[in-house]
Amino acid sequence: MIPLTEFRQFSEQQPAFRVLKPWWDVFTDYLSVVMLMIGVFGCTLQVMQDKIICLPKRMPVVNQTIPSINQTEASESTLSPTNTLPIVHEMKGLKTDLDLQQYSFINQMCYEKALHWYAKYFPYLVLIHTLIFMVCSNFWFKFPGSSSKIEHFISILGKCFDSPWTTRALSEVSGENPEEKDNKKNSAASRSSLNIATTEGNLEKSQSLRSIPEKLVVDKPAASALDKKEGEQAKALFEKVKKFRLHVEEGDLLYIMYVRQTVLKVLKFLLIIAYNSALVSKVQITVKCDMDIQDMTGYKNFSCNHTMAHLFSKLSYCYLCFVGVYGFICLYTLYWLFYRSLKEYSFEYVRQETGIDDIPDVKNDFAFMLHMIDQYDPLYSKRFAVFLSEVSENKLKQLNLNHEWTAEKLRQRLQVNPNNRLELQLFMLAGLPDTIFEVIELQSLKLEIINNVTIPASIAQLEDLQELSLYQCSLKIHSAATSFLKENLKVLRVKFDDGRELPHWIYSLRNLEELHLIGSLSSETSKNIILESLRELKSLKILTLKSNFTKIPQSIVDVSSHLQSLCIHNDGTKLVMMNNLKKMINLTELELVHCDLERIPHAVFSLANLQELDLKENNLKSIEEILSFQHLRKLTCLKLWHNAITYIPEHIKKLGGLERLYFSHNKIEVLPSHLFLCNKLRYLDLSNNDIRFIPPEIGVLQSLQYFSVTCNKIENLPDELFFCKKLKTLKLGKNTLSLLSPKISYLVLLTHLELKGNHFEGLPAELGSCRALKRSGLVVEDALFETLPSDVREQMTVE
Repeated sequence: MIPLTEFRQFSEQQPAFRVLKPWWDVFTDYLSVVMLMIGVFGCTLQVMQDKIICLPKRMPVVNQTIPSINQTEASESTLSPTNTLPIVHEMKGLKTDLDLQQYSFINQMCYEKALHWYAKYFPYLVLIHTLIFMVCSNFWFKFPGSSSKIEHFISILGKCFDSPWTTRALSEVSGENPEEKDNKKNSAASRSSLNIATTEGNLEKSQSLRSIPEKLVVDKPAASALDKKEGEQAKALFEKVKKFRLHVEEGDLLYIMYVRQTVLKVLKFLLIIAYNSALVSKVQITVKCDMDIQDMTGYKNFSCNHTMAHLFSKLSYCYLCFVGVYGFICLYTLYWLFYRSLKEYSFEYVRQETGIDDIPDVKNDFAFMLHMIDQYDPLYSKRFAVFLSEVSENKLKQLNLNHEWTAEKLRQRLQVNPNNRLELQLFMLAGLPDTIFEVIELQSLKLEIINNVTIPASIAQLEDLQELSLYQCSLKIHSAATSFLKENLKVLRVKFDDGRELPHWIYSLRNLEELHLIGSLSSETSKNIILESLRELKSLKILTLKSNFTKIPQSIVDVSSHLQSLCIHNDGTKLVMMNNLKKMINLTELELVHCDLERIPHAVFSLANLQELDLKENNLKSIEEILSFQHLRKLTCLKLWHNAITYIPEHIKKLGGLERLYFSHNKIEVLPSHLFLCNKLRYLDLSNNDIRFIPPEIGVLQSLQYFSVTCNKIENLPDELFFCKKLKTLKLGKNTLSLLSPKISYLVLLTHLELKGNHFEGLPAELGSCRALKRSGLVVEDALFETLPSDVREQMTVE
């Protein structure tokens, strides 16, 4: 007997694969087992029992023949030429004189030659056809290209189904608080039944989701206990689902394979029905056998009995019935495959039932597997859909963020910023932790490269918040949060990649005092940059724009009555039209940085209240227009650094009110004596030029506190320099000086002296008279420092 278990390997698959076996595949599997048993049973009988039993037949003879001719042979023998009727003699116990081996030989020969092939091989055909059916049904589970996708999908599906986050997400959207389930279990059950009834009344249920309402109630106490580890596992599941979806939606291999194996089974069914119906009648009990073996047995005509004929006949009809049922199921499967759109899967009903509106529809093999799963249990698809939702993923990220960034951890990151505010800086997080709003002492919040930031109404808990920085963040804000920011926010910094990303609520911050907008825009669109009206910013005093404008936006005029500081960093784009500057009559500070200016703009000379002008990193070569600055009576700071200026005009003397003057990083070779007629100068920076000589008129600058000529070609210092007794910082580094005058002792307030990079052989001992100068403030080579007397060195090293 052949054990049936030996054939299991043809149909076995992993138990988890059952979720991809709809009812028709399960039914056909059982039919295959029954047909396999028929085949195995028939083969066993073929092996264990005699296949055929044969007896010789004697030919009939005439009257003169031997009287011992039996009745059977006489009736079948040929007649004599005279047509004499044979004489039949009834005889009993007739001997054929054949031994057992001859009988076996006759049986074997008649089985091979006389018995129809269908009667001989019927059980083997049943066995082979059934095995082919089994292979066809399970081939897509074994083929490497499809089995890897299926195994991956089922692995993810099981984890998604069992994930506590799935339960939590469905609990939240169902409107029931998981923590209160124990207290409201009965009422919740009744509400669930009512909601289900209403849903069924308003929506037409699809076949694939009819079992969802009955399975909606889950173990919600487990959902409320989602810990950090489970949150990380759910986060990893979201990533796996994303990657798997991208991979599987690319093709339809699984669908094509399933269709092909179903078509093959239908063709197999038609073949079996066709030839079995035609040949089943060939299975006969009595078989006539005529063979020319008379020289070995003495007979050539035999009558045989096929011992299995009756049973095989019944088994063949039974087999045909099973194959017929199998075939009709396969035809139904083909109808299901081609009638329904299986390459698209819509979660519309799930979206309506769960309230998670952003669950996307899927296509190709991903959709096909979900359709197959719905035939097993639609609840799998519903729970799996949670991991396709960005809203659900964002909620999970928020939960993980809250686990990772506790209020205590955030307090440890607090720092005091340049504006003397307590600031928290967060960089490249997955979102905004809710725990931020527990740090009520927070005054400044800086967020950098954080996507999907949502500012909730709970920001109102940060009563001291006055400063907000958003650098390349995609932002959503609650209406209540907008109201809070309107009243409390003083400083706002926004860095963006596209002007369309600017949040519209910034134009309504009526108490905002500082607005800094930083964003790069392409040259093709820069001409069309239009800021919305800033009219609502009634308190705005400082405005910084870092972009690539070709003209000053008209919207800036809306705040001209109260704007005090305007800074434009143009990233090298030439700023052409500046007529709007003339309307900024209350400006006290103006910065036009990297605007590719070749001349000082005439519009600047109309700003009567201007106190500080910065024209850094432009293309200024001549500054003859500096004479017009004499009309700006309040101008105290002029920054013309990082340009290509070659000389300073004598008109500089007209700017008698200047206190700070920046000429560093230019190409100046000669310092005019008229420069030092600006006797109110406290800060003078002439570093990084080509200056060789300092005029003695520098001694006129009795208010000078900072003087830098670093990186020039100066060989000597005038003694008059040391008459500037209020000097605190003197930078002489990287020149060609070889001697430092002992009159350095006059500078008793000196705290910073830079001498490094010169040709000094020694330092004067008079440096000891500079009591405020310490070693940390003396920038000089160590070997040169050692030339000072020991008491002076000791004095400087004592803090």
